[in-house]
Amino acid sequence: MTARPPNVLLITSDQQHWDTLGVSNPRIRTPNLDRLCREGTRFTRAYCPNPTCTPTRASIITGQYPSAHGAWSLGVKLPEDVPTVGETFLEHGYATNLIGKAHFQPLASTPEQPSLEAQPTLRDLDFWRGFHGPWYGFEHVEVARNHADESHVGQHYALWMEEKGLTQWRDFFQAWPPDRATPRREHVWDLPEELHYTTWTAERAVACIERDAAAGRPFFTWASFHDPHPPYLVPEPWASLYDPADMEPGTLLEGEMDRLPEHFRLTQQAKPDFSAWRETGFANHGFNSHLVDPAKLRKDMAVYYGMISFMDQQIGRILDRLDALGVADDTLIVFTTDHGHFLGQHGLTAKGAFHYEDLLRLPFVVRWPNGGVPAGSTSRALQSLVDLAPTFLSACGLPVPGHMQGVDQLAAWRGEAKTAREEALVEFRHQPTKVHLRTYIDARYKLTVYRDREYGELFDLHADPEERTNRWDDPGCQALKGELMRRFVNAELKREPMRLPRIAHA
Repeated sequence: MTARPPNVLLITSDQQHWDTLGVSNPRIRTPNLDRLCREGTRFTRAYCPNPTCTPTRASIITGQYPSAHGAWSLGVKLPEDVPTVGETFLEHGYATNLIGKAHFQPLASTPEQPSLEAQPTLRDLDFWRGFHGPWYGFEHVEVARNHADESHVGQHYALWMEEKGLTQWRDFFQAWPPDRATPRREHVWDLPEELHYTTWTAERAVACIERDAAAGRPFFTWASFHDPHPPYLVPEPWASLYDPADMEPGTLLEGEMDRLPEHFRLTQQAKPDFSAWRETGFANHGFNSHLVDPAKLRKDMAVYYGMISFMDQQIGRILDRLDALGVADDTLIVFTTDHGHFLGQHGLTAKGAFHYEDLLRLPFVVRWPNGGVPAGSTSRALQSLVDLAPTFLSACGLPVPGHMQGVDQLAAWRGEAKTAREEALVEFRHQPTKVHLRTYIDARYKLTVYRDREYGELFDLHADPEERTNRWDDPGCQALKGELMRRFVNAELKREPMRLPRIAHA
């Protein structure tokens, strides 16, 4: 009798700092994610391929870096002809589902880049009532584009709110087109938690799992939670779960930015001028003042933690349902996020072209009882989200297409290999040429280079784990910088894909 193929469940948050799990941070309560850590392996050196949403989310489903799959920045569409992991799963009899946030397409739509994630389509509920896929290799999709009470609410989430009896759901969200005169909500949201998109994501993910389990069909399901991405807004009791006085935001040390590129230093001005970095009509994320009142920062952080704890509660619903259905042991679960977040570290907030660990490094947990993943273990094996697609296929005994650039992490997940990769690479390209950088990270060092610039960053993560001293121009580090440049170039060569194998001399 042939063993039943394993299921794959990917659970992601959005913009979650790596140190926001209760197992490592006593200031936050995440009992269900802690449970995953106890029952699986927590990887402490996981990285995103790009510290913004669309590029990294596209890398998750394609197994390619943004420079290869084409969605190189926010506001750029993932071309729909790029092969995805879901397509391979479908070819081999899997059900494929995406529930929650997609963000594969921009908030604008043009004839060259038509987008389903743009207004007015977002609020065209008749369209969404009839559309559930296929889309990017997902046979079934239920999606929502907004964060908190943003005006981009709509899609399947709005339909669900109406089914729950909240026909006046627009009252809880910003108007479209935006009404600048209406004060924005902050921190406490009057939307009931049972009608929040975090609840919706869990409920609909459970429904997909139940359907596929009843049909005896293996599934690849992505439960894609929206939080804790700003705005910092969540219903009670989560908004008041944490006391701002107990929060410890990150810090900026005096003189810390003296040896960094200018765009870092400008963030500490009240009215910085970033015009030199804008060559298109679109702004750069993070190129603004990062000065925040300390009391507000503590409150923001407390609500950020509350958003994570709310999500953790709903993740527990999914885990409990897997247990009740008897499929938990045969389901490979990965929990992670798309990229990190600044909460005052180095004087920064949110995200941008600032490749510190706070933004690039991720929480990352793998659980698979029947797949040989050790329980209660931690590992420093380097991980990249670009590795998810090939590793999922490998775990399910399916072929890995040659166009994928990620590496198979299965042996590292099982604890059979110390590591599957020697380095992680991170891209960031927010303008065609003016904001274009890449970072090389290995077991000890981090090197960042900028297009057409002589400045850069070099950090020794062993001697300087908080990344307070940039060694790029240190006379004593020039030989090291040269060696890291060589490793960087070699890593670029290694990630070149081979879509087809060579089969002849000519």
